[in-house]
Amino acid sequence: MASLAEPATRRPPPMSPAMAAFALALLMGLQSVTTDIIVPALPLLTQALGARIAQAQLTMSVLILAFGLTQMVWGPLADRLGRRPVLLAGLSLYLLASVGCVTAGRIETLVAWRGLQGAGLAAAVVCARAIVRDLYPPLAGARVMALALSGLGVIAVAGPPLGGAAAAWLGWRGTLGVIAAAGALALGFVAWRLPETLPAPSQAPVSSLPGTWWQIARHPVFGAWTLLVACSYGGVFTLLAASSFVYIGVLGLSPQGQGAVLALASLSYLAGTLLCRRWIVRHGLAGAVRRGAWFSLAGGGLMAAGAASGLHALWAVLLPHVLFMFGHGMHQPCGQAGIVAPFPRSAGAASALAGLGLALVAFAAGQWLGLALDGTLRPMAYTLAFWAAATAAVAWRRVPRDA
Repeated sequence: MASLAEPATRRPPPMSPAMAAFALALLMGLQSVTTDIIVPALPLLTQALGARIAQAQLTMSVLILAFGLTQMVWGPLADRLGRRPVLLAGLSLYLLASVGCVTAGRIETLVAWRGLQGAGLAAAVVCARAIVRDLYPPLAGARVMALALSGLGVIAVAGPPLGGAAAAWLGWRGTLGVIAAAGALALGFVAWRLPETLPAPSQAPVSSLPGTWWQIARHPVFGAWTLLVACSYGGVFTLLAASSFVYIGVLGLSPQGQGAVLALASLSYLAGTLLCRRWIVRHGLAGAVRRGAWFSLAGGGLMAAGAASGLHALWAVLLPHVLFMFGHGMHQPCGQAGIVAPFPRSAGAASALAGLGLALVAFAAGQWLGLALDGTLRPMAYTLAFWAAATAAVAWRRVPRDA
């Protein structure tokens, strides 16, 4: 049987690096759209549907769980059938579920549609990672991924203000309509402009999937990059899940002020991806994340130090927030490209397995913060410091050794 790391037959890329980066930004940016734009509308839909806050929060957690679990289905299908048919099927499901969200009359119905929305979204993200491996070797793929994630950063910057404006002008159904429009745009682009990128479909029988996943999970390169991205994303999700309680509840910002903070953090992430593109060329993947880890550790350490000393100033939270996001802008493109690098024939399966890990990390972080948040800065700060230290340890020890 051929090795998972056996080089696939290489053919000229069917699209330019710029077009590939645009496609990746659109597909991976759909995740940011799905999670960020709805946040300002949560209080409105909670009131309109007569729901409890815990029920409204299920619209996020159910989406995350479905997103993680269904990647394990989409990934192998993308290796066997091709990226394009899986994208068309997944984005069609996403668009159908988005329309269902807009028309939902009960919170239970909305939660169910959000679960289906997460399942469709999983196809877009799995195939986006796999497309990078289809078209480029690891180093070139990381540069294209960094360019794509710069575009994703632009989407992330625009998301919070757009969600706030949509909630104010169009109500919660209009906000969900914006998400549906984004899904329609992605589906249209794939249908009319995105070619098939898979060099050769996998011929492995379905019964071999458990063995394939086991081989992928044991691969040291996959383990190193997946662990790095998971630790860095754990910090990002901590900031997303806890920031409204801290910036609004503790520091007294308005919802618009919190939106501005999130936009600034997204700009910092964007700047990190831009610097990452230069450092990859100069220092390679491992060298780029080794340097990026200093920003991650500075962000987590400064926020924890401020919380421990009782410093309740906006700058003492915002500066570490921005520093950590800058570091994430370096870890994300390198890690996403590194995860699938050893698996030209199983990039979809590798992408799916990594995606499941990230979703479980996000779910666990959210559950922990739900128990830990106590009206102070400490839970967010100390949790961020934990993820920052873990990210730095992986970047400085595990990645140089195994990747």
